Amino acid sequence: MEERKNKLFGLLGKNISYSFSKGYFTEKFKNLGLKKNKYLNFDIQTIDDFPKILNKNENLWGINVTIPYKEEVMQYLNKFDKTAEKIGAVNTIKFIKRGDLKGYNTDVVGFEKSIYPFLRKHHKRALILGTGGASKAVAYALKRNDIKVKFVSRNPKGKKQISYKEITKEVLEKYAVIVNCTPLGTSPDINKCPDIPYQFLSSKHLLFDLIYNPEVTKFLQKGLENGATIKNGHQMLVLQAEESWRIWNDD
Repeated sequence: MEERKNKLFGLLGKNISYSFSKGYFTEKFKNLGLKKNKYLNFDIQTIDDFPKILNKNENLWGINVTIPYKEEVMQYLNKFDKTAEKIGAVNTIKFIKRGDLKGYNTDVVGFEKSIYPFLRKHHKRALILGTGGASKAVAYALKRNDIKVKFVSRNPKGKKQISYKEITKEVLEKYAVIVNCTPLGTSPDINKCPDIPYQFLSSKHLLFDLIYNPEVTKFLQKGLENGATIKNGHQMLVLQAEESWRIWNDD
């Protein structure tokens, strides 16, 4: 990529004033001396407003996508890499030649590299809390590591999903990995957490929360109190941001 041009990058999402990405990339550009690079939050209330962003910003080079648009944004893209296509969710968009937009999913790389050091032999099954775009990437990464998954939803659909009420002691004895892909517990609502029977957790359990703010969510704290291993989503975000940067700069 030519360094002479002004390059604009950004995050597409809803109510994203808390954004990790803007701070991370602004600092990164500063450290790399990329004075003509800029990173903005594109905070929209509906995906229908996405074309307006494209029309207003001709110097866009790349976009990250967060809740709740990782699936909805796909209708506006021309091409996809294989992983994003298989998952059915995009969190990175690259502007390629002829004005085409190509979708990628770097959540898979970020999550996989982040959780892998904590996986043990008995971690054969995982409960994924939530059914949005991020949960699809998490499921893809876990399956790739031979871990069977089941989604937990407030409104379960099909055999692969169960409700929160169905999480019993027996279920938790079987599923030793629990990944929170819901926004429950994000600052400022730090007293909220997914409704699971935490009293049945033990040292065999691994709890991973995609949330990074606060550092220890109520979900993770309750896991810790019952002896579980915990991990938040900060490292995952750093890893997926770096993967996005590699994609944007890869000719």
